[in-house]
Amino acid sequence: MGVPVATLHAFANPARFLKIAKPLTPALFWAGVALIVLGCWAGLTQTPPDYLQGETVRILYIHVPAAWLGMGGWSGIAISSIMFLVWRHPLASVAARAIALPGAVFAALCLMTGSIWGRPTWGTWWQWDGRLTSMLLLFFVYLGYMALAKADADRGGDGRVPALYGIAGSVLLPIIRYSVVWWNTLHQGPSIGLTQSTIDGSILWPLPIMLAGFTFVFAGIVLMRMRTMLAITKTEARMRRMARA
Repeated sequence: MGVPVATLHAFANPARFLKIAKPLTPALFWAGVALIVLGCWAGLTQTPPDYLQGETVRILYIHVPAAWLGMGGWSGIAISSIMFLVWRHPLASVAARAIALPGAVFAALCLMTGSIWGRPTWGTWWQWDGRLTSMLLLFFVYLGYMALAKADADRGGDGRVPALYGIAGSVLLPIIRYSVVWWNTLHQGPSIGLTQSTIDGSILWPLPIMLAGFTFVFAGIVLMRMRTMLAITKTEARMRRMARA
């Protein structure tokens, strides 16, 4: 137990983090962009239309990664919040705040692509379906977190209130995940499992490429935002020292 904790403390050092994050940021971002381009080419030109949904099924190559990162982003906020409250590492709080905006963007992208997908499939742009409604709530929870984190920073708070909010908001994740199992909804049930999938392999194979691509881009954006936040904090601290001199 001591070794993982010691490693965690080592990586929580801002100087060590920045040394690793500086080369990693563009590497992750551009690798992700390359994979997304490859995945889009494969999904648009190398896969057949679905026998029921036709060409509409291709939206899954954007919709599924967006849903994955919308939920994964909040998981990152919750984990970072726990680390901040337990070990009091400021870098964990920075990570949570850096994740919030891209997480909200992907949650919104999930809702938009789901609406576009639902129009020809369900005959409506929106339905107060369990999955859609819980995802919409997650988007609003993201907005609430960003507003709370900004207010806490403006009043000189210690970051505990946003961290507690980040942990509390994670209650939505199992609701989103299992909403199609718990309730009778228009949204299709689980299509992709660890061992099998209801989606034919000829359509499914570009999806892992898109998932990896969007995940890498997401990680690159989070690292970039963390570096920016640390730079701003360092500049503000320097200006305060100069003002006292």
